[in-house]
Formats: sequence, C-alpha cells, structure tokens
Amino acid sequence: MSDAAGGEGRPRAGMAAGLGPKAPCNFVNPLLTDMYQVTMCYAYWKANKHNTEAVFELFFRKNPFSGEYVIFAGLSDVISLLDHYKFTAEHIQYLRAQMPSASPEFFDYLSSLDCSQVKVQALKEGTVVFPREPLIRLEGPVGICQLLETSLLCIVNFASLVATNAARMRQAAGPNKTLLEFGLRRAQGPDGGVSASRYCYIGGFDGTSNALAGMLFGMKVGGTHAHSFVQSFSSIEDLKTRMISLPGGAEEVDFVDIVLRVRAKFGWEHTNTGELASFICICQALPESFVALVDTYDTLVSGIPNFLICAVAMFEIGYQPIGIRLDSGDLAYLSLEARKMFEMVEKQCKVEGMAKALKIVASNDIGEDTLHSLNQQGHSIDTFGIGTHLVTCQNQPALGCVYKLVEFDKKPRIKLSQEIKKVSVPGKKVLYRLYGKAGYPLVDLMQLQDEEAPNPGERIMCRHPLDPTKRVVCVPAQVLRLHHVVWDGGPCLEMPSISEIRNVTIKELSELRHDHVRRLNPTPYKVSLSENLFKTMYELWRKEAPILELT
Repeated sequence: MSDAAGGEGRPRAGMAAGLGPKAPCNFVNPLLTDMYQVTMCYAYWKANKHNTEAVFELFFRKNPFSGEYVIFAGLSDVISLLDHYKFTAEHIQYLRAQMPSASPEFFDYLSSLDCSQVKVQALKEGTVVFPREPLIRLEGPVGICQLLETSLLCIVNFASLVATNAARMRQAAGPNKTLLEFGLRRAQGPDGGVSASRYCYIGGFDGTSNALAGMLFGMKVGGTHAHSFVQSFSSIEDLKTRMISLPGGAEEVDFVDIVLRVRAKFGWEHTNTGELASFICICQALPESFVALVDTYDTLVSGIPNFLICAVAMFEIGYQPIGIRLDSGDLAYLSLEARKMFEMVEKQCKVEGMAKALKIVASNDIGEDTLHSLNQQGHSIDTFGIGTHLVTCQNQPALGCVYKLVEFDKKPRIKLSQEIKKVSVPGKKVLYRLYGKAGYPLVDLMQLQDEEAPNPGERIMCRHPLDPTKRVVCVPAQVLRLHHVVWDGGPCLEMPSISEIRNVTIKELSELRHDHVRRLNPTPYKVSLSENLFKTMYELWRKEAPILELT
C-alpha cells in the first residue's frame, strides 16, 4: 500500500497548547524581503488580482559541492515566520515613505495581512533531496504568497547549504568520529553564526563551541582553551595554589608536588615550565574535563609531555583526563606520534587502558578535503573541531534555491528560458519516493496533485523532466509520499526537536546507495515526472513558447 499519510487535511485541530513554533529572531519579519516584492504586490492589488489563488514552489536546480544530494533544512524557521507574520505600524510607516504615490488603502491591506489563508506542504526537515524537487509548496492568495518569496529563500538557502556541508563532512570523517562546530568567530555575523551552529547539528555534527546556540537549541557545547591562556603563565610560581581537590571535594592534596615528581620520573624537565603551569591550573579549575592545547611552543617536545605529566598525576589521584588538542602542523603525523607517547606512558605507569581512553582533538582550518586526506594518510584523531570551512561553506557559498509560480487561478503555469535547465515544471505537484527490493530509493517521482498515488508492485513510467528520450519503468517495492501538510492557516504539526531532525538526516543518508554519496564521480539520483505531468508540461511549453518568424 502506498504511504500517503500527511497528504491532505488539517490536523491542527487536535494540537495541544504550546506546540506551535518559536518566535523568530528580530530580523525575520515581513520586511525581510526585496522591495520589489512589495511593489509587485501593489501592482497585483491595483489590478484587483491580489486575492487570486496561486501556487508557488521552492526548489533548487543544481547540487552543491560537486555532489549529488542536499539536506533540506530551515522548515522550522519557515513555520515560525508564517506564524508570526504581521506588518507593524513602524513597517507600514517606512513603506509609505518608500512608496509615496501608492494608494493609502494598499497600506491598510498590508496591515491586515497574515498567513491564515496560506496552505503549505513540505518535505520533512532533514530529508535528502535532489534538484527540481518542490521542497516547499505554498498555496493561497497571490499577494501574500509573493511577499513570502525572499524570506523563504533566505531561510532555506543558507540552512540547507550548511546542513549539506556538515553532512558531507560527517560522511568524510566517518560515523565513529566526534565532530564539533567551532565556527562562530569566522561566521558571517552573529545571526549567521547562531544559525550555522543549528544547521551543522542537523547535518550530523555532535556539538558546538557556541554557548548561545547551546542554550537556544539544547545542543552539547564544548571546547578547550586558547594559546593566550598558556602564554599567560611563565613559571610554577604563577600558580595561586599548589593544591587540588580530590574527587568528591572533601580533601585536598599538593598537586604541584605530584606533577613535579612525575616530571622527574619521565626525565621531562626540559619542557616549557610556563606551559606546564598553565596545564596544572586547568587541572585545578576543571579536574573533570582536562583537555590541553599542546602546540603553543612545541607539540612533541613540550606540549604532549607536559600534558602527560599532568594526566598521570590526575590518574594517580582518581581523575580521568580527557586528552589533547592539536591546532597546527602535520595533524596525521602528530596524532600518531601522540598516541605512541600515550602508549609508552601507559606501559611505564601500568595504567591499563590509558592510551585508548585519552582523546586527540584536531582543529586548524579543517575541511572536507582535509578529512579525506587524513583518512588516506592514516591518523589517530578522535574528534575534529571544524570552523571556517564549515560555517562559511567556502567551497560553494550559495545553494541557489528559487521560488516559482506553478499555478495561477487553477491553471498550470510554466517559466521558459533559453537555458533549458531553467525551464520550470508546471502545476501543483506531489513528490513520491520509490524504493526497490533491496531497500534503497530508486527514483523520486513528481505527479500532479489530482493523480492517483503510485502503488508498490505497479509498473510506473518515469520521464526525465527535460529530455523526452530518457525514461525508465520502475516497479517499486515501497512507495513513500514525501509531501506533508505543515501549515493550513496555522501550524499543523508539532515542531520536531533539533535532535529529531538530525536523526532524520542520518537515517536518510544511510538509505541511499553508496554511489550517490561517494566523493568522486557520484551517481546522479533520478528525479522523474509521471507520464501525465510530462504531457502537461510539454503541451504548455508548446503553447507558451513564441514562434520565431524568419524572413
């Protein structure tokens, strides 16, 4: 049986109080739009067409990062915008000043606008999606639907791009490595930084250094310390106290004495004493989470030995140190050498399991290419802290989602272009995912709204959107409807938590064939039209395309 749950209907009536979307940030309001959207709305209003029913679809045309998939993100923020959409008196005053010749009644119309007459179908946030697929479908009066265009594109473009970038880095690192987002200081402004933290988590990261994002979204936060902290110490005498509290806090011991004894035992008196003092201070302040940044002076000669001196001392008094962070140099080589040093100390001190328990964190301008390179070289890194390449999406800074009219006054509409890839697929559509016997998705099928849903076991003709010569017959073992009503004058579903969205992403990626997600020459995933939609599209194409006359 075809899974068509969530297709039509308005399940909002049974919603409990408090399940609606959170308020958007201050920037996300009706004025977060291009001015031409307002002037275009005015033209609709002057022509008395502003209440004509229209259908718009939001989609992208090309996958980013030389890959073959995108993670759909930003839907929660879209619902939040719809739920709080209202022009304020200040907004109206500003628009009056920008449009001094506009009829006063138009601003009364704007003041009355909300999204109570808008209906939205969308894919689940976190779904793996492909070019030309309607990620979001809006139905309602053309005036309000047109005004929403830029806001929705702004939200979904960045969200989906960052989530996809994060997912690709997760694929590169592998499922067993911990990934932390360290990008706030390099992000495009405060809002970009907080948003990026959220979408990186959706894409598969484990946590963030961003304290505000951790508070807002319930994400795990973590980090180490800066080189400046190490530099601020010159000697053991810089320490305020020599003591450390034992686990439980009931008793103190002279920690400096233990550290210096361990240092002498290993013959590491040559290490930088100021660095050692800084590590002692961290142990005293944060005994349950001791992680040392080891490259301030010399990673192998001073940093790692000083960490191990403190780590052995911590083991002796009952604490479990966490590990080290590498922030420069040959990360693969240094991580392997660090692990060897851990193993050497474990043998000498007879602390069973110490070398394996200590973690190695690596940062330093890491990106997707770096992760693949480290895998090829071999390394012993447990956790990656990734910032600039992640939140700024340096390999591709924009996704390129578009928002196109596909139906107006119950008639399908098409947008033509000299560039064949920019021809839009007309009509109000529903998206289905067809799965094969092996459990992998084979093709995503777009159909017109009024077509009967495809069923497992049936022979289904699947047509290429832009090449009439390409077609396949699919006999699916399972059919899944991807579109769900998420807004019908109000929110229709409880907003999923960020962890639930992240789980959708992980599950979706695990279901794809490996050749669709591999780094080199990934196989394009098939996105097709039903036979009926294909005919509708090409009939409308022939009808709307002007005929060139040669003389």
